[in-house]
Amino acid sequence: MKDLGATKKILEMEIFKDRSRRKLFLSQKCYIEKILSRFRMATTNPIDTPSASNAHLYVAFAPKSSEEKEYVARVPYTSAVGSLMYVMTYTRPDLAHVVSVVSSFMGEPEKEHWQDEKRIFCYLRGTSDIGLNYGCNNLL
Repeated sequence: MKDLGATKKILEMEIFKDRSRRKLFLSQKCYIEKILSRFRMATTNPIDTPSASNAHLYVAFAPKSSEEKEYVARVPYTSAVGSLMYVMTYTRPDLAHVVSVVSSFMGEPEKEHWQDEKRIFCYLRGTSDIGLNYGCNNLL
């Protein structure tokens, strides 16, 4: 058995430890950058919120034309939802509500739902360095 030293990465999570200050920070910045690239969102403008106030997240639209149905069939909606769920589950609880809502349309996503999902990616682009920070202030 070989000692590889302190763990720095596991399950697409980067681990930063500061033992002297008793701090632990978990981030998925590299994974977020990878999924932004995979879904062609790496160069989008970052935004401040994952959902717009006038979002279509609660409204079920009926596809209006065969052209719209073809468009929706071409987008990687379910794959994108899965990638967002992975990030949400491990390091980004701030995405929990919007990701759960967009995932409810996985059976029949529509163009407006895909636009809402792309907005979540724009939010991630601007906040990819956010993660979970654990610490202890009192010494026992």
